[in-house]
Amino acid sequence: MWGEKDKKKDLGFGQEFYTFLGKGVDFKGKAQFEGTVRVDGNFEGEITIDDTLIIGESAVIKGTITGGTIVNSGRIEGVITAKSKIQLLKPAVLIGDVHAPIFAMEEGVYFQGECDMGSAPKLEAPIDNKG
Repeated sequence: MWGEKDKKKDLGFGQEFYTFLGKGVDFKGKAQFEGTVRVDGNFEGEITIDDTLIIGESAVIKGTITGGTIVNSGRIEGVITAKSKIQLLKPAVLIGDVHAPIFAMEEGVYFQGECDMGSAPKLEAPIDNKG
């Protein structure tokens, strides 16, 4: 179920989370979080988070996600917007559009949708070596 903010849990890769939606839990609606959150259950609706959202392999999310960093190993159907980055880890499935300055996928991930990374960085003009 939902964890308490003062009970930190180790994620196994050097990061801790404060809120947890466990495997077997179904939630429908709108949720707004602060800090780092891990979802292993089913969520349908809208998630807004100011920091990091970690989606475990057993998680299924249908809806809209807006956050700082999104790390997905589960299944998402919807639109994701991240201020920092979106990272898809095997065996993630993402069906929907992503908006983030950084978008990374491991081999073995399934992605179907559109990716918007914002404006392209400006390249410097080539140097003219003709003298």
